[in-house]
Amino acid sequence: MQKSQDHAYPTHWEADVVLRDGGTARIRPITPDDAERLVSFYEQVSDESKYYRFFAPYPRLSDRDVHRFTHHDYVDRVGLAATVGGEFIATVRYDRINDQGLPAKDPEDDQAEVAFLVQDAHQGRGVASALLEHIAAVARERGIRRFAAEVLPANSKMIKVFTDAGYTHKRTFEDGVVRLEFDLEPTEQSMAVMRGREQRAEARSVQRLLTPRSVAVIGTGRAPGGVGRTALRSLLDSGFTGRVHAVNHAFPEGVQRLDPEGVPAVRALREISDPVDLAVIAVPADSVPDVVRDCGEHGVQGVLILSSGYAEAGPDGRERQRDLLRQARSYGMRLIGPNAFGLINTAPGVRLNASLAPQMPGAGHIGLFTQSGAIGIALLSGLHARGPGDGGIAGISAFVSAGNRADVSGNDLLQYWYEDPDTDVVILYLESIGNPRKFARLARRTAAVKPVVVARGARHNGTAPPGHAVPTVRVPDSTVAALMRQAGVIRVDTVTELIDAGLLLASQPLPAGSRIAILGNSESLALLAYDACLTERLRPQRPHVLTSAATPDDFRAALAEALAGDGCDAVVVTAIPWVGEGAAVSPGGGEGAALAAALRTAAEAHPEKPVTVVHLAMDELAETLAAPAPAPAPAPASGPDAPAGDRAPRPEDPAPAPARPPESAPPPRSPSQPARPLSPPGPPPTLAASQPAPARDPGATTPPPRRTAPVRIPAYPAAERAVRALAEAVRYAAWRREAADPGRVPEYDDIQEAAAGADIERLLDRLTLDVPTGRSVPVPPEDAEALLARYGIHTRPVLAAPDPDTAVRAAARLGYPVALKTTAPHLRHRADLGGVRLDIAGERELRRTYTELTDFLGSPEELRPVVQSMVPRGVDTVIRAAIDPAAGAVLSFGLAGAPSQLLGDIAHRLIPATDREVAEQIRSIRAAPMLFGWRGSQPVDTAALAELLLRVSRLVDDHPEVVAVDLEPVVVAAHGLSVLGASVRLARPPATTDLGPRRLPVY
Repeated sequence: MQKSQDHAYPTHWEADVVLRDGGTARIRPITPDDAERLVSFYEQVSDESKYYRFFAPYPRLSDRDVHRFTHHDYVDRVGLAATVGGEFIATVRYDRINDQGLPAKDPEDDQAEVAFLVQDAHQGRGVASALLEHIAAVARERGIRRFAAEVLPANSKMIKVFTDAGYTHKRTFEDGVVRLEFDLEPTEQSMAVMRGREQRAEARSVQRLLTPRSVAVIGTGRAPGGVGRTALRSLLDSGFTGRVHAVNHAFPEGVQRLDPEGVPAVRALREISDPVDLAVIAVPADSVPDVVRDCGEHGVQGVLILSSGYAEAGPDGRERQRDLLRQARSYGMRLIGPNAFGLINTAPGVRLNASLAPQMPGAGHIGLFTQSGAIGIALLSGLHARGPGDGGIAGISAFVSAGNRADVSGNDLLQYWYEDPDTDVVILYLESIGNPRKFARLARRTAAVKPVVVARGARHNGTAPPGHAVPTVRVPDSTVAALMRQAGVIRVDTVTELIDAGLLLASQPLPAGSRIAILGNSESLALLAYDACLTERLRPQRPHVLTSAATPDDFRAALAEALAGDGCDAVVVTAIPWVGEGAAVSPGGGEGAALAAALRTAAEAHPEKPVTVVHLAMDELAETLAAPAPAPAPAPASGPDAPAGDRAPRPEDPAPAPARPPESAPPPRSPSQPARPLSPPGPPPTLAASQPAPARDPGATTPPPRRTAPVRIPAYPAAERAVRALAEAVRYAAWRREAADPGRVPEYDDIQEAAAGADIERLLDRLTLDVPTGRSVPVPPEDAEALLARYGIHTRPVLAAPDPDTAVRAAARLGYPVALKTTAPHLRHRADLGGVRLDIAGERELRRTYTELTDFLGSPEELRPVVQSMVPRGVDTVIRAAIDPAAGAVLSFGLAGAPSQLLGDIAHRLIPATDREVAEQIRSIRAAPMLFGWRGSQPVDTAALAELLLRVSRLVDDHPEVVAVDLEPVVVAAHGLSVLGASVRLARPPATTDLGPRRLPVY
């Protein structure tokens, strides 16, 4: 049995978690220094909770109890505490026991008794569920496979904590006590429960930031100008519906109101008698810790830090940023920033502009997240230019610019927007991805119900921007892009493309295919659109060119005809100013407005197909199409006396735009006027029937439907931009259809998972004695072959040939014909340099070839020759699997040699890969035709190739210790394949991963 002196304080068990109500808590091991905290915590627990814990009245802890509950060996006895503000709010402990329920003395005992105690004031926040996830992970790490708990029948809340966790459990009742036993091996249900709780908690934490009822701007300047005063002015001009306070310790004593804004003014946060939900901090970095402390003591739920001087300022600033994050989380607060630009919520019940943006964006259905303030300004400005005002095509639901992203990140916003009924499209500008594994998981789930459009900065320099202290992804950007596409993310390169794609996806339905109709009054512009479609691998029809004198009615008729036809899935309309005597334009109206009305009329009749417009010198057309559509006239009443308002709304009716008060006259407010908060997240309705039902996480809620009525049409000043945005929609729609049936991870009867695990443990014990923790080690060839064989991956035998005589004996053993190959690193797999000689038919030829090889390339000691039997001719391929510490486990495939090494023609998929994903992976490389009978060659056995890829994926997924597998070459013949070279690397897995209990990241 492991002894306590062998285990120092396990720092990797410390974690910050988000609770059910959106607040945070810190989970950490209990130490002897916690005696006073434990006693204080116990005194605040009710007599009823104490009775449930100890099955008897237990008013106070004895000295012996305190010693027992604070002294642990971190192996057989472990205690964890959840803390807020440094004080305990809940505890959990386990004690290893034997089959009789007595303290364990045998190291093989793998059962433990577990017990919880939660302070009454914090019950219902999900603290016990979070503690159970972490104590179960600790127990698994220490070799415990099963928990037992005894609970009084009246303690229904604790029974529910155990039974709802998703573990396989057994429940018995004896002597008036409920006994629960459950296995700690994660199950599909337990993972789904954990992911669902994580999503709801993190979404709630973001919702609290976006829907405050009271905001304090700390650092409001005494004179106009400055960051704090600008933030205050933005809040007031936006029409914020909650209370606003100005805070500055330099205000004159006795000041009660800040003029000309007319808001309450105080010198310190503690002078505010009402609760404060959000604090906007704009003070020098040296003063921020004192301000955050005041916020925590006042019960503020979240802080937005506009101040700079943190990680972007160098190592000292980075450490200052880490201290800031620890301080904020210790009080249970989420943090946006530091060095943030701000956040915006356009919901009519909130109207929050806590940012440095000069004007409130229009309300709409685009969720926007950036890390860079400059890019945030560019995106807000670009959207405003394309469709200003509430209800326009470019309106946003919420905007967050997180600056250094010390806490709240794009992952948190994905959790929130996944179920937000007011967000139809998510746009992210990311300069770094702190947790790529989690990002891929969340993006895939969100993309299954609404588009996620991402542009990534700092793609090629291999380092994060200043202020972003995140793990560096070692895989190239092309690999990251491929993995994003696999997750359904729409990856673009520029801010302009972000806006172009976002506008189309926010206003149009998804196309059912790639057939594109093109019509317009300019043949040249139509041909540009046609060529752009071919470039994007769409299927354009021959353009329908109208005359230069075509009227709006001609456009309407042509568009209606194209949409009504079965041969197209989307329409691109091209338009230039028309000429002619009979132009049908209403008096006082411009040609752009008339054409916009005509196009809308035709498009509304076919809401299932997207329409996009390319225009030249017709700005009025673009502005009219982007504006909210005029409300339709009421339908005739069903009876002569029925009022028009009694009819039920039709599905195609546009939602009314929310009322927007004039910016020059914000609505009056008073300190007692609270905001009307958004309703809490709940199960929204299902997707529209026109879209396929995607696969979802079992533990997540169902997102709301997307608005598909095309009453607003995106317009672009260049054909290439319009078609590129449409092509992204086509590819995304295809991914959505495929996501409805993602395939499966096959089971193979000959896989020996347990035996492979035992082999890996023995190899690690033998190979990592003098290796630093976390560093990988190569597995000797013989052991690598045996390990791969456990998963049905069999390699061709390779025999060393240090001299000609040994080579001859090896060939005799293997049987002619054979291959003679060098294994020196600089010549490995280099047939072009003469390092590989094939089809050697006999001893004489072998000796001659051996002499030529050593005379030409070097001595046998340098070349390290080997002999291997020949295999059937086929296509040489390469299969690799690797675990990047940031990106996760990646499965790669390509053709060996120049295609993969020179041209980078490699396809990547996340592990575990499904049969459908692997089949698509094989076909996705540019050289794939060589596998399917290119230029009359015989097609190879791609089914065997797919099976090999799936077996490699299973090996790496089942055993996180396997950090790299390299199979090269894999010769795929017409029937079957041969693995001619294989290498494996192992490493101890990290203590915490994205598959472990939920936790907030620390950078």
